[in-house]
Amino acid sequence: MARANDQVEALLQEYADLIAIRGGEAFKARAYEKAARAVGGHPEDVSTLDAKGLREIPNVGRSVADKILEYLRTGRMTVVDEARVSVPPGVRELIAIPGLGPRKAMVLYEELGISSVDQLLDAIRQERLRDLKGFGERTEDNILHGIAVLQKAGEGRILVSAAMDVAEQLVAELSQIRGCVRCTYAGSLRRMRETIGDVDILVAARRSAPFMDALTALPQTAEVIAHGPKKTSVRTATGLQVDLRVLPPASWGAGLQYFGSKAHNIRTRELAVRQGLKLSEYGLFDAESGENITSETEEAVYARLGLPWIPPTLREDRGEIAAGLHGELPDLLTEKDIRGDLHTHTDLTDGLAPLEDMIAAAAALGYAYYAVTDHAPNLSMQRMTSEKILAQRERVRALDGAHHRMRLLHGTELNIGPDGTLDWPDEFLADFDLCVASVHSHFNQSRRDLTRRLIRACENPNVSVIGHPTTRRIGKRPGIDADFDAVFEACARAGTALEINAHPERLDLCDEDILRAKRYGVKFAVNSDAHATTHLPYMRYGVATAQRGWLTADDVINAWPLTRLRQFLGKKGT
Repeated sequence: MARANDQVEALLQEYADLIAIRGGEAFKARAYEKAARAVGGHPEDVSTLDAKGLREIPNVGRSVADKILEYLRTGRMTVVDEARVSVPPGVRELIAIPGLGPRKAMVLYEELGISSVDQLLDAIRQERLRDLKGFGERTEDNILHGIAVLQKAGEGRILVSAAMDVAEQLVAELSQIRGCVRCTYAGSLRRMRETIGDVDILVAARRSAPFMDALTALPQTAEVIAHGPKKTSVRTATGLQVDLRVLPPASWGAGLQYFGSKAHNIRTRELAVRQGLKLSEYGLFDAESGENITSETEEAVYARLGLPWIPPTLREDRGEIAAGLHGELPDLLTEKDIRGDLHTHTDLTDGLAPLEDMIAAAAALGYAYYAVTDHAPNLSMQRMTSEKILAQRERVRALDGAHHRMRLLHGTELNIGPDGTLDWPDEFLADFDLCVASVHSHFNQSRRDLTRRLIRACENPNVSVIGHPTTRRIGKRPGIDADFDAVFEACARAGTALEINAHPERLDLCDEDILRAKRYGVKFAVNSDAHATTHLPYMRYGVATAQRGWLTADDVINAWPLTRLRQFLGKKGT
C-alpha cells in the first residue's frame, strides 16, 4: 500500500502547485517541489523519522520537516488546507490537464470564469480562448489533446507499479493463511501492462472461506463489493478494485492460464475445440466424456494443446500462438540478463542521492557495470558546468571497481535542442564513455521539425542512446508527434540504441513501439533513469516492457558483456 512518503510527497507537490496558482514566488514553489521529490524518493519510511532524521533528507529543511511531522501527527497540513481555501476548486481541476500550467489555469478562471473541464471544452468550441494573451489556435489544440490524455487516465486505471505494490502485499498476507497451497497475482498485472484496471489474485486451497473472509477484513479494504465462496471483490482505500478467486489445488495451472488475456484465451480455446477438448479455469477436459485431461500446471495445459509454455508478457494475441506452434517463440530478456544500468542521475543535478550512494545501491543489485549520466547544461535548472562534470569524472574514475568490482562508466544525458543540436561541442562529448540524448522541451514543434530533430541527434557520432524517445508521461503528457518509423530507421542506420525507460510513469518506448522499431534492426537499452536509490529497482518494469516487445538479450545492449558494450559504444565515434 502507499508509504507515508508517497502521501507526504503528494501533499508537498500540491502545496507547490497552489503556490504557483496564487502567483507566489517561483523559488518557493520550486523548493516545495524539490522537497516533494526528495521525500518520495527517500529509501526510509518518513513515518519512522524524527525532526533531525527528516532534515537529513535532501531539500528538506526545518520548515518542511515541521509540516511533515504535523501531517504524521494529525493527518493534515495546515498550510495546504489554508491554500486550498484560497484557490477555487475548479482551478485545481484545470491544472491536472497535461500542458495547462497553474498560471494559465488561473487566467482562464479570472478572465473567462472557467472552473471545470466541461466549461473549458465549451470555451474552446466557441473559440473564446483566442482572445486571451498567450493563447491561440495551437494552444487550443494542445489543451484538447491534454484533456483526452486526462480523460483516458481517469478511466479507473493506475500505473503498473502502484498496482504491483498492492498485489505483492496482498499475496504476502494471503500466503500466510493456513491452508494456502499457492497464491499469486494474475490478469493484466501478470502480463505487466503499463496501466492496470483492477488486481486479480488467485489462491489454491481446499477451503475458500478463510481467504475470502481475510480479504474483507484487511485494513486496506475500504468497501466489500461482493463476498462469495468462489469470488470476493473489494475496493481499497485508494479506489483500486481487487478480485480474489480460490481454486482447488489440482486446477491451479488451468486457472492461472484462464485468468489472463481474453484475446489470447480465445485462441487457446479454439485450439482445444479443434482437438475435441474443452478448456476452462478448472482444467482441460475431453469434450465428450468430461474427463479431466490436465489442469495442475500451465506448462501441462499448453503442452497438451501442442504449445510450449508462453510467457504471460506475450499473451496479447500478437502472433504468439502461431510462433509457439512453429517453435519460433523468442528467448525473452529477463532481469537476470541485465548486466548494468546506462541512464542514472545523482544529486549533482536533479537526482536525490550522492554519487557514492547510487553506486553502492547499483553494486548491491549485482551489476557488472553502471553508468552515471547527469544532465548537461542546456537544462538550465540543473546548473551543470563543464568544470562540474569533469570533476565528477575524476570521482567516478577513482571509484571504478571499488564496489564488488563493478565497472563504472561516465556519461551524460544531453538535451536535444529544438534544432537537434546538443549541449557541448563534439570534441568535449568524445571524452564521455557514453552519451544519452533526450528531448526535454519544445514538445509542440511540427511533426517534420520533431522528426528532423531526433534524427540529427541520433546521427551524432557521440550519441549512443536516445533517451525516453517519445517523451510521454503516462496519464500526464502525450508523446511527441514525430515520424518514428523514420527515426527508427535512422537509429538502425547510425547504430544508435533506443531507450526503454523503465520508470513506471514513462515506459518509453512502449511495447508497440518496440515491436515496430525491432523490425528496422534497432538495438535497445533498458534503463531505470533513476534519480534516487529507490528508483533503481524500476528496471523490472523496463524488462517486462521489453518482453512485451518480444526482445531477447541480444537485442539489448546492457545485457551484453562489457567488452561487447564498449565495442558498440566505440563504433559511434569511428
